[in-house]
Amino acid sequence: QVQLVESGGGSVQAGTSLRLSCAASGRTFSSYVVGWFRQAPGKDRDVVAAIGCTGRTTYYLDSVKDRFTISRDNAKNTVYLQMNSLNPEDTAVYYCAAARSLPYCDVYYTDSETYSYWGQGTQVTVSS
Repeated sequence: QVQLVESGGGSVQAGTSLRLSCAASGRTFSSYVVGWFRQAPGKDRDVVAAIGCTGRTTYYLDSVKDRFTISRDNAKNTVYLQMNSLNPEDTAVYYCAAARSLPYCDVYYTDSETYSYWGQGTQVTVSS
């Protein structure tokens, strides 16, 4: 079992930055793929970024490439999402999710159905 807790959301002005954190419980966190998803009101939940178990493999939604960076510190059981140059279209509830990656380690998943564990979400609001 893995429990995930997001933090770092808030209300910011366009052009500024936020860093989201996803803290996980569990001794085998390093064997999990982690994804960040977001859901705006009335819209589907979309993957924003994902990272393989060692951090060498990453995925980004096209609209956030060059602005967002996903990283992980397995010693701290934490995955981060650094979000720069935020714009109002980034406004959403952001969720982190985890999925077992065995037997392959450095893979990522973009389908929310693949993820078994989810955090409660953190709100990000960007005003113009």
